[in-house]
Amino acid sequence: MNKQHQTALLAAGAALGTAFLVMRHIAKKQYPDSVYAGSPEEQSPMQSKRVVFIENADEPVNADGLRGHLETVGRTEHLPTFYEKYVKRGLDVAVSFAGMVALAPVFAVTAAAVRADDPGPAFFMQKRVGTDKSFFRLIKFRSMHTASDIPTHMHAGASGITRVGAFIRRTSIDELPQLWNIFSGNMSLIGPRPALWNQDFLTAERDKYGANDIRPGLTGLAQISGRDELEIPEKARLDGVYADALKKSSLSGFLMDARIFMGSVAATLNSRGVVEGGTGKPAGAKEHVS
Repeated sequence: MNKQHQTALLAAGAALGTAFLVMRHIAKKQYPDSVYAGSPEEQSPMQSKRVVFIENADEPVNADGLRGHLETVGRTEHLPTFYEKYVKRGLDVAVSFAGMVALAPVFAVTAAAVRADDPGPAFFMQKRVGTDKSFFRLIKFRSMHTASDIPTHMHAGASGITRVGAFIRRTSIDELPQLWNIFSGNMSLIGPRPALWNQDFLTAERDKYGANDIRPGLTGLAQISGRDELEIPEKARLDGVYADALKKSSLSGFLMDARIFMGSVAATLNSRGVVEGGTGKPAGAKEHVS
């Protein structure tokens, strides 16, 4: 390697190092706002509590298509393993940063395509369920004509999805901005997909298996096992299988993460398990369109 190449590598390394430090500073500064630190009324009343779903026909239909509410039945108790707290988090920061740098052209093209297909912002944010049932702001590329807190399975077919939106959903490009959520600490690369704040049934089902105790992820065991084709109870069970592996030991957590990472790559390349306006409802629930 000649001196010119060495100089170029050093310059590139310095630029990346500077970018990393600047982005970490921005992420730390923005983190309190991302978890509604300044808005107590927006925070989760169920944080750090065990919950069950109580059906009630007199209540409004929630985001899962059921009528009812959450009730507390105790408190959560989860101590992260060394792998979960340090190794997994370190990998999350490193890989999400590398992903944002490498995929910068994809971000730029996608943002332009979303805006060209349907006027409006390229991104939108939703209130989602994070670690221990706290709430945070999740970032996505906009794939619908109007950003909504209504999950895909509750729309009439794909009527609300834009042309570009259908493509970025099928290829999971709409999820890429969540690399920033991972970098900031709201999410992990691998974990249960974060539920909408008003998906009470899903939240309660996950609590049966302790799956709400851990940081939600960009992809998880349910995503490589069927994704939108799975009913909520089965999704929650699979999320529990992952949570158990993560809590059991550092080795079992690492092996499960490696398995899911490889499975996610294959599932994304095959666009497997994506059903626009399809399933993913509570078992026996009727389709609800809002």
